[in-house]
Amino acid sequence: MNDNLVIREDRDAVAHLILNRPDKLNALNVPLFVELRHHIEALMIDETVSCVIVRGAGRCFSAGHDLEDIAEGEEVPSPFWHSETLRMLEKLPKPVIAAVHGHCYTGALEVALAADFIIACENARFGDTHAKWALTPIWGMSQRLPRRVGIATAKRLMFTCKMIDAAEALRIGLCEEVYPETSFATHLDELARSITANSVFSHRANKRLLEATDGQALDAGLLWEVMETEGVGPDMQERINAFTRK
Repeated sequence: MNDNLVIREDRDAVAHLILNRPDKLNALNVPLFVELRHHIEALMIDETVSCVIVRGAGRCFSAGHDLEDIAEGEEVPSPFWHSETLRMLEKLPKPVIAAVHGHCYTGALEVALAADFIIACENARFGDTHAKWALTPIWGMSQRLPRRVGIATAKRLMFTCKMIDAAEALRIGLCEEVYPETSFATHLDELARSITANSVFSHRANKRLLEATDGQALDAGLLWEVMETEGVGPDMQERINAFTRK
């Protein structure tokens, strides 16, 4: 059995980051986040990887922040360390997918929201339980959740602490697609291949463009798109030639 708390598995140009505390439902503690951060730092400069998938080992994605760690007064390297780590994940210069099966609660949902989008297995369940434990979010829930689902829906989820299933997550825009449990891995691989088939240059540039203009007025965003364009990638001519030769 692999003792690492986050396992990295590379398959072609896709890096799978697997949260690996299955006996604890992949509850998120400081040592796990340390390993996650190390993998993110390595992926920042790894040119062999053009897509990242974050998922959980065993029965679920993650049951959330380890409450035992909170109760014991967990020690972190800096006050904003968890939030900084997820921001690093969000800013990876390549597409990041959160592949969610089973539980995805509170801190785990904050991890998933730091991905570019979420793909759900039909058995996935999502929820924010900060208020259940008299906690407030410091890993990004208050900022990323309303941007994903709208502020009223975010308030409903945060105020009620209600768990929602994959179908409801799809309806409100929390996740992008839902797949059956029996074919979840197959669909995930197909999605990753459809991403890695396209230009790494374009993915990187588009991520920067979308983040820089998020929330701006339309005219300001349009101006940024033109004035700050990164132009064309080094593989443009090769890709066009391959198409015209078909």
